[in-house]
Amino acid sequence: MATISAAVAQAKGGKLIAVIGDEDTCTGFLLGGVGELNKARQPNFMVVDKNTTVSEIEECFNTFTTRSDIAIILINQMFAELIRHVLDAYTKPLPAVLEIPSKDNPYDPNKDSILRRARGMFSADEFR
Repeated sequence: MATISAAVAQAKGGKLIAVIGDEDTCTGFLLGGVGELNKARQPNFMVVDKNTTVSEIEECFNTFTTRSDIAIILINQMFAELIRHVLDAYTKPLPAVLEIPSKDNPYDPNKDSILRRARGMFSADEFR
């Protein structure tokens, strides 16, 4: 019984994954159980469509980075490209930002600023 209550206590203090993506990406993660509303009834996901402005994506990203209940932000790489200047300026370790592919746009590691930053931390000799 003590193990169950410890697991419940740990889950209550858990952190969320946030998603900024197209409808298919968000639907997939929501079906996987990622969707939540915080106490202020703010969701941890944003569905980006053709009517979404770049400033709305930036505002959502900045909101997610300031929320204490979010540990990871997943963003479709095609939308990350639209706010690249914001992603490049973001240097905090948490929430971690991961660029992911979408159904229509494959992942390109050369565009991923977080991966480029990580590569810069190590020399090529360290991988031999």
